[in-house]
Amino acid sequence: MGMRWLPAIVATFILSSLFFVSCAKMGAPDGGWYDEDPPYVVGASPADRSVNANTNKVVISFNEFVKIDNPTENVVVSPPQIELPEIKSAGKKIVVELKDTLKPNTTYTIDFSDAISDNNENNPLGNYTYSFSTGDHIDTMEVSGYVLEARNLEPVKGILVGLYGNLSDTVFRKEPLQRVARTDSRGHFVIKGIAHGSYRVYALKDADGDYMFSQKSEQIAFSHDIITPSSKPDVRPDTIWRDSLFIDSIVMVPYTHYYPDDIVLRAFREVQTNRSFIKAERVNPNRFSLFFTYGSEELPQIKGLNFNADDLVVEANLKKDSITYWLRDTALVNQDTLRFEMTYLATDSTGVLQSTTEEDMEVLAKESYEKRMKKKQKAIDDWNKKAEKAKKKGQDIGPYKEPVTPLKLDFSTRSELDPDKNIFITSPTPLDQMETTGIHLYSQVDSLWYETPFIVNPVEGKPRTFQVIGEWRPGLEYSLEIDSAAFVDIYGLANNADKAGFKVRDADEYSSLLMTISNMGGNKVVAQLLDKNDSTYKSVAVTNGVAEFFYILPGTYYMRCFIDENGNGVWDTGDYAANREAEKVYYYAKAIECKTKWDVTLTWNPLLINPSRQKPQEIIKQKADKEKTIKRRNYDRAKKLGIPTPSEMEKAAKKVSKKMKTEKKKKNKKNEESEIEDQPIDNQ
Repeated sequence: MGMRWLPAIVATFILSSLFFVSCAKMGAPDGGWYDEDPPYVVGASPADRSVNANTNKVVISFNEFVKIDNPTENVVVSPPQIELPEIKSAGKKIVVELKDTLKPNTTYTIDFSDAISDNNENNPLGNYTYSFSTGDHIDTMEVSGYVLEARNLEPVKGILVGLYGNLSDTVFRKEPLQRVARTDSRGHFVIKGIAHGSYRVYALKDADGDYMFSQKSEQIAFSHDIITPSSKPDVRPDTIWRDSLFIDSIVMVPYTHYYPDDIVLRAFREVQTNRSFIKAERVNPNRFSLFFTYGSEELPQIKGLNFNADDLVVEANLKKDSITYWLRDTALVNQDTLRFEMTYLATDSTGVLQSTTEEDMEVLAKESYEKRMKKKQKAIDDWNKKAEKAKKKGQDIGPYKEPVTPLKLDFSTRSELDPDKNIFITSPTPLDQMETTGIHLYSQVDSLWYETPFIVNPVEGKPRTFQVIGEWRPGLEYSLEIDSAAFVDIYGLANNADKAGFKVRDADEYSSLLMTISNMGGNKVVAQLLDKNDSTYKSVAVTNGVAEFFYILPGTYYMRCFIDENGNGVWDTGDYAANREAEKVYYYAKAIECKTKWDVTLTWNPLLINPSRQKPQEIIKQKADKEKTIKRRNYDRAKKLGIPTPSEMEKAAKKVSKKMKTEKKKKNKKNEESEIEDQPIDNQ
């Protein structure tokens, strides 16, 4: 009989299960089985992939009511439309009206991505692209890849990626992109409907909807490489599911593989060199500040209109886009309004720096002199009341004395110091004098304190901050001591004697790391050890192909490096006009464990893995969106009702079949034994 009885067993099993469920569930019926089938296209006008089309209106029909999720962001029309198309769902149809005039002999694609789903159950159609041509053929080539942040390889979500057949280095500023796509949450893009030919690829965070690079604030990416789309037949695995939990089989499905499919664009924003004045403010009465959109080595010239500007103390930050003017004269500190004329460099409409003068500017103290005097008088009155009460008790606390606050220096010391770090001293106000002879550094050896050599240097870009550089020895205790009046500010305030004690950690508390970096082609390379927040923990220049990191506290770290093209030791962004890409960044693809007393030695070829797969998932901040999938709610409902799934029924059937086979074998064996017992005995 073979397996002909199996369907009957399965059917019996199903019927008995359903009978059991129907007997057990005699209450009110629930909502019934869910629709788990995604919508599908039943027709379109013009027909999908039609040629010689001449209508701006596209109507796509489905088998059920559908909706579109955020079409403005999720649906991309190519060639790009300067006037936004109208895209809407209407019952079982989606209607797209193109507002721009159709271009002749052009393939149009409308990429809906996964924005289409049925109206009731939200079952997604999946990646769907509709196309038609105004010419006599459809262009079918595709290219794909990733857009990543140039400085840290983070995926860039929602940026436009486009092509130019015009290979000019300046076309990005003159013409809209020819064909476009938009990146998903993984930074991935696919540009479709491309004609055979050669192209350059660009990315653009379009701020004004003109599909070209027109503002320096726009994030962009470009490559010097020229691509030629191609294709070939290929196969890929396709999983067939028995139900929502079990795979039935994996089959190889033929498809057309389009190349290149591994484009990597590194997106950046150019340095904002356009310079203009932002504002002036006077938060504190003893100083005012000027703010600009960009810095200049030539600081503004100030001409006081109701004060003498020659006595100002000028401080600029590192970028020189923020300048602070301290009022040395206390009479000016008490003056509520300061009026002045300012001459500075600003860019004109052509981007060229020109001398500009603001003739009548003024800054007002946030807190007026009158208000400050009222506060002072209140303090005097409160003291006098207190003195009067003390006098009645026979005590004399004396007349009111205005409190004098000494110059309070800030030490950047902790109880423990790494041997490769230094101490910083910061003054709250500009200094009039600093006596380095009043600064002392001592180290303790065998319970005795010895004076230790050191140097003090100002820190560039950080006004009033000084670095104390010592020859720190692991395991030793140190004391940094400052004599009174070693620091005196422009208002005559001096510091009190002060000291800070700290210990340099022992060498046994650290790990070290030697990373051999290959395939960098003789370029200058900077390697950076990163913490779990993708922030730089240590940075070193690579020497003879090796990055050496010492005094690493135990923990989990990551690493990146960048090609330091200009040798300045810091990562630099790109410049389209100069045809200069941002300096290339690479990530070591694994976490690095550093343990106490361990010397870690590793090798790394940054070019071995595509940059889109280099950055470890643990430190990627732009996480991929959850993929839209069909909700298998019927499985949960069947479980709730006690109805077995197909895989469970098959397992049960196999179990019954196995049991029946076993019983049949036992029965056959028993029959054979009975036949032997019934045979007559031959005495011959």
